[in-house]
Amino acid sequence: MDPFGLAGALGVVALLAIIVSGPIGRAFAERLRGGPRGQALEPGELDAMREELTGLRQQVSELAERQDFTERLLAQARERGLLNPPKER
Repeated sequence: MDPFGLAGALGVVALLAIIVSGPIGRAFAERLRGGPRGQALEPGELDAMREELTGLRQQVSELAERQDFTERLLAQARERGLLNPPKER
């Protein structure tokens, strides 16, 4: 048998043993057993999160509109030659 192949195989087995016995392996085993997946939400917490998400979506939409407006202004200024080229150092 090839000694390098044997060493590689033992290395893979050792790595798998470390992963399985570590926190990733324990979390995976807990999930397979059907254990808890996390904390339950408090009453009203889901509604508060939805409201916050709605507000964040509105803010992102407003920022996108502002960015589009700014890009249009810059494009118009560039077309009219109102912007100076960058200074070389």
